[in-house]
Formats: sequence, structure tokens, C-alpha cells
Amino acid sequence: MASAPSSLWRRLRQHFSIDAPKMAVRSHLPWPWRAVVGVALLALVGGMWWWGFDFGQIFGGFNRKEVETRLATLETDADRLAQENAALRAVNAALESELAMTRGAQATMQRQVEETTAENTQLREELAFLQKLVIDSNKQPGLSIQRLTAERGGEEVWNYTLLVVRGGSPKGEFEGQVALSATVAPTNPTPGASAARPATINLPEDQPATAPALKLKFKYYQRLEGSFRVPPGHAVKSVSARVLEAGAVSPKATRSLIIP
Repeated sequence: MASAPSSLWRRLRQHFSIDAPKMAVRSHLPWPWRAVVGVALLALVGGMWWWGFDFGQIFGGFNRKEVETRLATLETDADRLAQENAALRAVNAALESELAMTRGAQATMQRQVEETTAENTQLREELAFLQKLVIDSNKQPGLSIQRLTAERGGEEVWNYTLLVVRGGSPKGEFEGQVALSATVAPTNPTPGASAARPATINLPEDQPATAPALKLKFKYYQRLEGSFRVPPGHAVKSVSARVLEAGAVSPKATRSLIIP
């Protein structure tokens, strides 16, 4: 009975001890086929992974192909809108240019209307005077200054107008000139300063460039317009006009104007 366990123990030691015979595992497939099988398995795993990724995006609410299609549509729409925007900008620029031209033409027409209205008013006044002149044609001949005005035209410039009339029934032309005297004073005088005293500007002596506008040559009437300069910071307080016949010293007519 003791020999049976000892024999069993020897067999176990032969199989599981260090002295046990080595076990060899041999493959039934050569290595090239094993490589092919490995590549096929990797491709299969990769395809399953990609297929699962796409379906996972679809099931998860994100479709890459749909997004790409949508992006392409949006890019097309953006290009179309950009072209429309450029066209609208061009049309807007053309309209703005046309509007500016229209406004400029309107301003020019408005200015022409105002000038024409002022000229018509002046013509009416002169027509009324001529009518009165015809009525008084039988009166004694003589010269008179019917109108004298002066107003500021700039910082150092004043404009004047005169209407010289020859009454009665004159037969020849009158030739001569108008002499103007303008009294000027500082607009903001300094108390006690010598510059605060009024000064007189005699035309055309003090400003020879005004001489052509003061020449007279007419039969019934003549309207004079011109301008003269005043010192900086001065204003005209009064203007007096004298009509002088050519070669004469004494004036034929005088008129004064006080400017408030």
C-alpha cells in the first residue's frame, strides 16, 4: 500500500519540477499568413471603429457630412450677399452723388431767385422814379442825389449805393464825379486813447482804386455802386456825397447819411 503513493509522487515531480521535460508549441500557419491575418484584423477593427464613430455622431445629433454641406451653402450665400452688398454700395454712392448735385443745383437756383428778386425790386424802384421823373420833367433842371446807402460788406469793407438824378428836360449829358466822405470810429474805443477819435476817409483821394466807380456820365440818371476799406476795428458812422461837374469846384448836389 505504501508503494502506490510514492509512485504517484514521482510522476508528479517529473511533470511539474525543474527536471520536467520542456513543452514546445508549434504554429500551424507560416509567418507571412500571420501578417496578413493581423493586417486584416486591424483593418476590420479600424473600419468598425470608424463606422461606430460616424453612427455615434449621427445618433448623438452631429452629422459631419450635413455640417459640411451646410458650410458650403453658407459660403455660397456669403459670396452672393457680398456681391449684392458691393452692388448696393455702388448704387448708394451714385445716389449720394446725384443728391449732392441736386442740392448744389437747388442752392444755385435759390441764390439766382434771390438775386433776381432783389434786382426786380431795384428795377421797380427805378421804374417808379422814372415815372415820377417824367411827371416832373417840366420843372426847373437840376441835379439831386435821390438815394444814398452804406452797409458793411466785410470785416474791413463797406459797400455804398447812390442814385444821381437830373430833373427837368436836359438836352445834353452831364459829366463829372461823386466825392464821398466817410467818418469812421473804433467799434470798441479805449477811453483816453488818441485812436478813439473819429477819422475821415475821402474818396477817391484816399483810395484811388475807387475813382472809376465814382465817375458820372448820364443824361437823366445814373446809379453808382462801389466799396471802400476802413481801418481794422472801425465802423462807418456817417457818409456824405457831393456831385461835382467836370472842371467845377462847387458841388451841384449833396446828401448825407447818418449810420446808427
